[in-house]
Amino acid sequence: MAIGVFGDVYEAEDAVRTPDAQVQFASAFTRPLYWMFEMGQAALEPVRLMADAGRLYYRNPVNPLSHTGVGRSMSAAFEMLERSTRRYGKPEWGIDEVTIGAVRVPVTVETVWERPFCRLLHFRRDFARPPRRPQPRMLIVAPLSGHYATLLRGTVQTLLETHDLYITDWVDAREVPMSAGRFDLDDYIDYLIEMFRHMDGGMHVVGVCQPAVPVLAAVARMEAEGDPQVPASMILMGGPIDTRENPTAVNDFAQERGIDWFRRNVITTVPFPYPGFMRQVYPGFLQLHGFVSMNLERHLRAHADMFGHLVKGDGDSAAKHREFYDEYLSVMDLPAEYYLQTLQTVFIDHALPKGEMTHRGEKVDPSKIRNVALLTIEGENDDISGVGQTRAAQTLCSSLPEDMRVHYLQPTVGHYGVFNGSRFRSEIAPRIADFTLSHNWPKKGHNRGA
Repeated sequence: MAIGVFGDVYEAEDAVRTPDAQVQFASAFTRPLYWMFEMGQAALEPVRLMADAGRLYYRNPVNPLSHTGVGRSMSAAFEMLERSTRRYGKPEWGIDEVTIGAVRVPVTVETVWERPFCRLLHFRRDFARPPRRPQPRMLIVAPLSGHYATLLRGTVQTLLETHDLYITDWVDAREVPMSAGRFDLDDYIDYLIEMFRHMDGGMHVVGVCQPAVPVLAAVARMEAEGDPQVPASMILMGGPIDTRENPTAVNDFAQERGIDWFRRNVITTVPFPYPGFMRQVYPGFLQLHGFVSMNLERHLRAHADMFGHLVKGDGDSAAKHREFYDEYLSVMDLPAEYYLQTLQTVFIDHALPKGEMTHRGEKVDPSKIRNVALLTIEGENDDISGVGQTRAAQTLCSSLPEDMRVHYLQPTVGHYGVFNGSRFRSEIAPRIADFTLSHNWPKKGHNRGA
């Protein structure tokens, strides 16, 4: 039986989970694309090493040229070349402590649950003395949409001050061997249900962007089955619940192209020697191309500014640029089955708001949700999930009483500002903390409707 599955699993579904029966998504053109990319990276390695050596040479204070405008320009040019040819790996969390009530509390990151495609991390705070303020348990479901969970580092640092925090750490698909089977949207929902049960219910779950749909679906399926281990509340932030509301360029692109175009043009096969050799994926390097092309002018301007900062010796501004792009340029591969099913269900068919979404053959019905409080948060200038797309969850969860539902629209922030930045810290996070305290069950796992 698959993880978190309700009832029986169809034999046909079991069949397609075996490695020998993988559905062939990639076209003849895209299948070797990953191999070609790896060969290109290998060919650029000498250039990157040369650029790195040049950067060190012209930056070395022993070199008289490092103190001249020419030397600083050469060092800046070599650094920009090295960074543009580098492979960015998974960033570290870098969260060793958190300040709570003017006291610095050590933080240890530990894995408390694990499956082939995901790990559940716990940010354990080692209090010398328990805090007076209640610390509700919170599970942040990070997006499985290209970037690593560390993109939410700022979100974690802020909410860690008021919550006992857990987060999903999705695994790069190229690191998962074929023997682990496939992973699709149904499996994603299974994983969430299993995590809720592992935490014994009663926690507060936060779905940031893409996870809003599977989080809502997982809670709806558990409520339909009368499962007492549902979360106490769910907070959906900038998520594509109904992409028919104020469709953005991302939504229009999916509608115009259709699922067959994506199947033929963006799915490729993981090459040797990665553990996921022969797994079909939507590769990170193609996703990064899409991310950058959406705001190409902004990224070009940012890199031009960094070059100027390096030449002028403005180390603080250059360091901020490095910190942002080290995270932004770190991307992971997505399983082809998950990516295509999500694209079809959420962005093309609009299955959830139409009442047509299913999980393991069972209808996903948000009107069954009666015990899980709902907070939806949107950004006024969000160009990824338009205003109204997340709020649609309020309409779908029609059985929730008014005192268990809240919607908040944050002025003057875009998509990233919904879950990070100064506005998030000062205006959004306090609302989340108040909401979780207001709907915190007195006993772990207690379902108030039971």
